[in-house]
Amino acid sequence: MARTFFVGGNFKMNGLKESIKAIVEQLNAAELPSNVEVVIAPPALYLDWAQTHLKQATVEIAAQNSFDKNTGAYTGEVAVEQIKDVGAKWVILGHSERRTILNETDEFVASKTKFALDNGLGVILCIGELLEERDAGKTIEVVNRQIDAVVEKVKDWSNIVIAYEPVWAIGTGLAATPEDAQAVHAAIRKHLVEVIGAEQAENTRIIYGGSVNGKNAKSFNGAADIDGFLVGGASLKPEFVDIINARQ
Repeated sequence: MARTFFVGGNFKMNGLKESIKAIVEQLNAAELPSNVEVVIAPPALYLDWAQTHLKQATVEIAAQNSFDKNTGAYTGEVAVEQIKDVGAKWVILGHSERRTILNETDEFVASKTKFALDNGLGVILCIGELLEERDAGKTIEVVNRQIDAVVEKVKDWSNIVIAYEPVWAIGTGLAATPEDAQAVHAAIRKHLVEVIGAEQAENTRIIYGGSVNGKNAKSFNGAADIDGFLVGGASLKPEFVDIINARQ
């Protein structure tokens, strides 16, 4: 069975009520393909606002983070139960900005991933290497290490989408060439075969993130192991619809 193309839009710490409403209404009015799964991730304060205004059947809501404990005395954190309560179905975990700025370890990301999955959310699991790691030829070593931390805790990967995001390409305007991205995605899938088995590896979607925009999205067509995109800044713009339609 072919893997369903997946496009996520990570708004990051951007947007207010009216701008987020405008993005959602643009998606509502767009002709989106039925064979593409679309997820948008507004800031936590606006999850309910976005869900309330969302009418497009092929689009779902994601949180940008969740904690690995139930509701309780965890100031500033967001509980999986709360995310589900407003109708969101997904959460982004392990994004490089949380790994590098907030010092989230591979083990903590894995713990949060397990908790989210065990409690009914799908997880967009972000992995990727720093520029110095890429220059040192450690790309595959880094992404495999990040995957292995999750493998230690999670056996069923049916509700995980892996987002390969080379850190050096996030927000810089730089993007891996389609050939380079495909090579890394193929290596990730090969590693998945070794650690979770061939069937799960074949069914797990691996999407690319790193300055994807309306102009370069189509250049990734034909890459056998690139199953979609996780989009940052371009998800705030009209070109997000072009990215969703890139495979059509």
